[in-house]
Amino acid sequence: MRFRHQDGTVVHLGYCSNVHQAEDLEGVVAQLAQYAEPVRERLGVGRLGLGLWLARDVVSALVADAGELSRLKSELAARGLETVTLNAFPYAGFHRDVVKKDVYLPDWADEARLEYTLDCARLLAALLPDDAERGSVSTLPLAWREPWPAERAGAARSALDRLADGLAAIERGTGRRIRVGFEPEPGCVVETTTQAVRELGGLDPERLGVCLDACHLAVQFEDPAAALNRLSEAGIPVVKLQASCAVEAADPTDGAAQAALRRLAEPRFLHQTRTAHLGDVLGTDDLGEALDGGLPAAPGPWRTHFHAPLHADPEPPLRTTAAHLTDVLAGLLGGPAAHCDHIEVETYTWSVLPEPPTDLPGGIAAELAWAGNRLTGLGLKEQPS
Repeated sequence: MRFRHQDGTVVHLGYCSNVHQAEDLEGVVAQLAQYAEPVRERLGVGRLGLGLWLARDVVSALVADAGELSRLKSELAARGLETVTLNAFPYAGFHRDVVKKDVYLPDWADEARLEYTLDCARLLAALLPDDAERGSVSTLPLAWREPWPAERAGAARSALDRLADGLAAIERGTGRRIRVGFEPEPGCVVETTTQAVRELGGLDPERLGVCLDACHLAVQFEDPAAALNRLSEAGIPVVKLQASCAVEAADPTDGAAQAALRRLAEPRFLHQTRTAHLGDVLGTDDLGEALDGGLPAAPGPWRTHFHAPLHADPEPPLRTTAAHLTDVLAGLLGGPAAHCDHIEVETYTWSVLPEPPTDLPGGIAAELAWAGNRLTGLGLKEQPS
């Protein structure tokens, strides 16, 4: 789906395929027919944006075989799908029974992370629609926060310089500009926009910036306007917005709220939980730890890194941070200039909800419709497919 901002910028809206379990090329191709095309049909649009997640083995296969890459391009086109962004945060094994902190491996001190990201950028340059201005690749915010000794931090900074050089070489060779966005996340070396300015300032702004995940921003209790202003003043572009909502318990001392949160404390993904008190943000690395006394329940509220469907309320008395996401969208796109042109709905947690959906395409379509309505409410115009 494409929307046009009043300044003429084409804003791409799609959803991220990391919600689907596929870590080989056959699985990726199958999910286009099983999920992505039905989502497009539910929305009644001729063209749907799909932010692909391609595990390391899939990327390796596509880089090695031009025929397979051509096949993937043909499958996307035949199903009315287009790709302007890749999610290169998870490297592999994103739907194992237990993922947790393994999702941050390899980190940016490991050469494998640089090679994977550049391979993703090469693939995206080949997948981009002819009329797309540029592509984006999102990645992890350097590493989990510990251990992170000085030598690893130095190795990561060197890798980022080489990443910028590699992206410039891809642009020279293909004529397509690909930008990489580092995604601040609670618990990582870069959790907040303040840390993003500290760790990512001075990098090539033409090719490197942030992928702003609205769920993560809310969990860290960051004010959207202040966060966006901080990045702008530092000259760090928002390469991509991941449209996502956290779960909030307004009163975590309430027994019903604690019971509902317990049903979200599942074993696969990490659910960092935070509360704000007297200007400080306190937190635990996982929801179960918070519920077992690791986080003060008063005065609340608690916000949990659990990507909740954009359009639906969670189990009462829990709520989502949809209003916070709406403010982020307004800050990026509600003014005379567009400050982001790639928006990716990234609710990868459908399968670990207490009651997983029986109609996943319908749920994803409803999320995209919700996001599209927010964009048109800001004055953007949906473009015909």
